[in-house]
Order: sequence, then structure tokens, then C-alpha cells
Amino acid sequence: MLGSLFFLWSECKNFFMITLGIETSCDETAVALYDSEKGLIGEAVFSQIELHGEYGGVIPELASRDHCQKITHIYKKALGNIQPSSIDQIAYTAGPGLLGTLLIGENFAQGLALALNKPLIPVNHLEGHLMAPFLSGEKLDFPFLTLLVSGGHSLIIDARGLNDYEILGQSRDDAVGEAFDKVAKLIGLGYPGGPEIEKMAQQGDPKKFKFPQPMLHSDDYDFSFSGLKTSVLYLVQELDKITEEVQADICASFQHAATEVLVKKISKALIDTGREGIILAGGVAANKLLREKISTLQQSLNIKVLYPPIAHCTDNAAMIAYLGSLKADEATHQLFSRARPRWPLGDAIG
Repeated sequence: MLGSLFFLWSECKNFFMITLGIETSCDETAVALYDSEKGLIGEAVFSQIELHGEYGGVIPELASRDHCQKITHIYKKALGNIQPSSIDQIAYTAGPGLLGTLLIGENFAQGLALALNKPLIPVNHLEGHLMAPFLSGEKLDFPFLTLLVSGGHSLIIDARGLNDYEILGQSRDDAVGEAFDKVAKLIGLGYPGGPEIEKMAQQGDPKKFKFPQPMLHSDDYDFSFSGLKTSVLYLVQELDKITEEVQADICASFQHAATEVLVKKISKALIDTGREGIILAGGVAANKLLREKISTLQQSLNIKVLYPPIAHCTDNAAMIAYLGSLKADEATHQLFSRARPRWPLGDAIG
């Protein structure tokens, strides 16, 4: 049980701690401070959306360079009036993510650790997303399922305890957030595609175009979104002109198809495993239609559902600082690199 785990950790340490969290896995430069007694006490995030928007996706070299330029300012902004000496430990995202951007955060964390003589806790970015809903003080006992959906991942995870996870299902090709981005680009919308499609979909007809719902009835928990994306491409190629009305109908129809698959798969996993609660996490967890469908599922199956606050659906350091506070026993003063572009959830950092 997460609440019990946190209580025991606090009792064993016999004092409260402030954990600094650093997140630079992709295109957000973020720093936060989590107090194990007071909760989140400082946070700052800089998004590179405008920088990458003209390219329709993240350019790794530009992302790394921008993290270098922004991270010191974001660190100072997050601290505010808090003295650096009051920090007890430093957690940072060691992976998965873009290697160059991960190294920026790691090097900054190591520099601080050396200067302040504080231990480091390298943490998994995906596990951070999984724990993000608990920032608001909500509780959900292990075991539970997590639907983690973002631009880089589409996962159904069986969470049995801290550091004890099994991936039950995943995308065999594009992540769902990636599909949103690519479809948005196909029909002339901006980046990132998720919010753009959701906004346009409000004016469209979700039944106008019958897009495929790949693997909807497969006997597993995996996803596939490349065929759905390709179906939109073929439609666009057939159209003489994409009016705003057509844009809206494509968005509504695509969003409907994508969310139907997500909800169908997590529903199957809940029924098969007998789990009584789920966490919806990742950037796509901010999608209103997906939340509405999960809410309907919650009522039909009588389960508990936790969502992160909208601000903590996308990449942030608050979830990293919080996760670090739960992993104080893994803190180390060793300064060798632990950055891992690929880091399967549940694997030890090594």
C-alpha cells in the first residue's frame, strides 16, 4: 500500500526530507522540490513547444542546447526563497529519453550533488508518470493497473508495488501520442497534436469517418496505431480540399477511434486481472474524451480511478521529486553516469 510504504519510510528515517527533482528527458526543462511533510513546495517548468513547433516534432540537438541554456534559471526559479542547503537529496530522470537531454539533467544534478554534498537518486521517467497522481494526496493501494499514454509510450502496467511492475500490453508501432502528432501534421494543425486535435474535435462529428480501431478484439492487451494513422493519410490524399469543417470531423473521428482502443484494452486487463483500480498517466491522460470514457468504465466496473492534475500529465519534475522521496534508500554519492535512453520499467538502474 503506497500510504503505508510512505509512512514506514518516514518512520525509518525519523525526520522529514526535501527532495529536489530534475526532469530533462525530452523537451521540458523542469525542476521541483518535494517536502515529505508539506508536499510540493517549489516547481518551475519551461516547455520547448515553440522551439520545435515549426519542425512538427522534437529535434534532439536543439532540445539539448535549450536545456543547457535554461536549466540554471529554472532551478533558481523553482527554489524561490528556499535555501539550497535545505535540500536533503537530489532525484533526476536517468531514462528513458533522449540521451543528450538526459545527460544535461544528470550533469546538472551531479554538479549540485557535489557542490552541496548531497546524495543522488536516478529514477525512471515512466515510474515518475505512474506516481504523478499521488502528488495531490490521493491514495490507491497496490496492486493496480496503469494506462500510461504519451508521445513516446502506450503501456498497460500491472503495478504490484514500488519497483515491482509488469508490462501487460504496449504499442507494437506508434505510441498513441505520436499518432496524434502525426495526424495533426497531416491535416495542417500545429504541434503538439494532442491539444490541437482535441480542440478541433469539439466542433466535429465523431461518426463522420469510420476509421479502423486496430487490435480492438485481439486476445491480448497490445495496441497498434500506425494503421489508424495511415487510414487518415489515405483519406487526406483522396480529398480535394481540407476545410475547417472537414478538419474538425477528421479530428473527432480519429480521437474517437484512438480512445476506443485504449479504453477497450484497459477494460479487458481489469476484468482479466481482477484489479480494482487504475491510474491514467502521461500526456494523453489530459485528453477530455479519454477521461470521460474512463469515467464511464469506472462506473460500470465499480473501480477506483486516479488522474494526475492536468499540469502534471505532461513531463514535469514534481513527479520526479516525489518518486525520489520514496526511494531515499537508493540514494548514492557515486557520480558515474546512469543515463539510459532505453530503460524498461521495473529494471534496476545498474
